[in-house]
Formats: sequence, C-alpha cells, structure tokens
Amino acid sequence: MSAEPAAAARPRNRRQLIVEAAGRVFSERGYHAASMEEIAAGVGITAAALYRHFPNKYTLFAECAGGLADGLVAALAAVPDEAGLAEVLTALARVTVAHRASGGVYRWEARYLAGEDRRRLRAKFDAVVRRVAGAVRRDRPLPDEQLRAVAALGVIGSVTTHRTPIAQRRLEDALVHSALGAARTDPRAAVAGARPVSLPVQPVPRTRRAEILAAAVPLFARDGFAGVSNGQIGQAAGLAPSALYRHYPGKVDILVAACLQAAELLAQAVNHNLHGVREPRAAVAVLAATYVAYSFENTELTRVAEAEVRGLPDDVREPVILAQHEHIAVWERQLRSARPELDPRQARLLVHAGLGVVVEVGRLLRWRDTPEHRSAVTALVVGALGV
Repeated sequence: MSAEPAAAARPRNRRQLIVEAAGRVFSERGYHAASMEEIAAGVGITAAALYRHFPNKYTLFAECAGGLADGLVAALAAVPDEAGLAEVLTALARVTVAHRASGGVYRWEARYLAGEDRRRLRAKFDAVVRRVAGAVRRDRPLPDEQLRAVAALGVIGSVTTHRTPIAQRRLEDALVHSALGAARTDPRAAVAGARPVSLPVQPVPRTRRAEILAAAVPLFARDGFAGVSNGQIGQAAGLAPSALYRHYPGKVDILVAACLQAAELLAQAVNHNLHGVREPRAAVAVLAATYVAYSFENTELTRVAEAEVRGLPDDVREPVILAQHEHIAVWERQLRSARPELDPRQARLLVHAGLGVVVEVGRLLRWRDTPEHRSAVTALVVGALGV
C-alpha cells in the first residue's frame, strides 16, 4: 500500500498572499461588495483560516490600503537623495506596476478608512509627494513643483485603473516618459491649439425620477453608495422611502442612472467641442480642456461615476463600462492621429495617464473651479500625452 501523501506545507508568506489577494478583490469589487469568503478562495484557504490572520474585513482592508504607500516609501528610501527625476519616477513606477491589480484600493476605496488610518495613509503619500516635488524642482526649476509632482504621480497611479496588456518593462518605461512630460510642463503656459470649451447645462429636474437622481448624487459622492440608505435619498428628495420604488426598482438603479447621466453629459460636451476641429493636436488639446472643464464643473457626478462603477452588479455594469470605453476610444483615435508612432495599447495607456492627471491634480486643488486651475490642469494633461 502506498503511503498517504504528505499535507501541503503552509507557505511562510501566507499573510502577504492574503493581502495581495484581498487587494485585488477590493480594487475590482469595492470595499463593501468584497467578501472574506471571496478573498479566502483567492488564496485557496477557508474563511475560518483567513480569520486567524485578520479578525475582520476592515483590518484586512486597512493593511491593503497601506500596501502601495509602504512600497512607494520603501522604494524612495532606496534611491539616493541626489538622484535625478527619471530615477525617482522609475522606482515609483516599478512598485506601482507590481501592485497594479491592487493599487485601486488607494485611489477610490481609501475613503472608507477610519480617521486615524486615513491620516497615516495620507502622511505616507504626502512624504512621497514631497520627495517627488524636490526632484521635480531640481530637474526643471519652474513654479508649481507640487502641482507638477502630483501630475507625475497621477500618471503612474493611472495604471491601477485599467488592464491594458503591455509587457512590464515597456509599461514602466511608458509611464516614466509620460510622467516626465507632465512634470516638465509649465502649468502657466498656454496650450497650443486649445480654445474655449463649453459644457451642456444639466437639465433642471422636472420629474420625480430626475429629482430623486439629483438628490442621490451628492449623497453618493459624500458617503459612498453603500453608506447611503433609501431613507436618506427619500428625505433629500422630499419623498417617503417607499415612494422611491415607483420610480426606481432599487437603489442600484439610481446609481446606474447617475453613471449613465455622467457619460451622456460628457459625450455631448466632447461632440460639441470637437465639432469643426481638424488638426489632430488641436483636437487632443480640446479633448483635454473639455474633460478638465467637465470634471471641475461636475465633481460630484464624476466622483460617483468613477468610484462606484466597480461595485455595480455584473448585469447592470455593462452599459456603464461600454459608455466609458467609448469615451476612451475617442481619445485614442485623436491621440494616434497626433502621434502616429503609437500603437493602440500605447495610446490607451497614455489616455488613462492623462485622465489620472486630472483626478490627482483636481484633488490637490480641492476641485476649486477657476479659469487658472482649468488651464493649469489642461496643460499638465497635454504634457503627459506628449502632444
């Protein structure tokens, strides 16, 4: 009789494997939609075994949220103080690409951290920004080095928001090149080909359905979809919670409507502002200015559409994702016309890099909507795109 097979040895790095698996699940599904059972399955263990390492989902989430920041801080610690900007950005890109599948936890889900955990995470990223800003200042002594540093970090962080397949070394090189373009751009300089853009006016809510949507968006933006109840939406809309169901089957349907409204407003703005623009570089500049204006003018709606889509059920997420892909495709076509040397994957990577600049620099500016802020962010986006 043959001997019983030996039990598989427990890996010494199981805790790290759990954190990596959890980061992927939190990034893909959002904090509230993720379950400990799903995370455990990703590691090949039972939920009971998972709880021996982490007493609850929040504890695991807090460790995941700090993982990318810890990696960035450690990477910078290994780079000499006098290192050039390219070396600093290369170290950060390498770590971010390695955490690509889980890095989205910081970008949108970190808002669910408790106060002290959020402050610790913010302090780590502030330290990264200061180090990059110092390298930016030495590399090109222009004003607004913090703005330019955050733009460069927005480029690098953008890789966590999409899954465009590119070989790792090419991916790192492309991110660094784009980040250098943003960091070396004078935010006060006029963008060649740019022209004033206009946005469609959001319709005044005149139906109960529109009133509910208008009431729900600020609540979703402030507290997150999972943190808002039907009772709160009803109160904000002046309706009993039971009355909501006459207009929307459930809360998720309100969220889907918000995401689709965001996509439609953006599509209208792009179509209007690109009309009659023939020169490819001018078209890219107009696209950048349009997206920046849209983001500053519709901050709450944009935040909801970008932050909450990953938590939507699969059966209702498809039209939202399709609308987002169609917007990216418009950018790709114009960017490849302006830069014919780019292949589709490279163009898509750069488009996401430009959008990442808007998100991170907009946050730094606290979305204060002024002509100067719009102009500066537009210049940084065009710099990241290499146009």
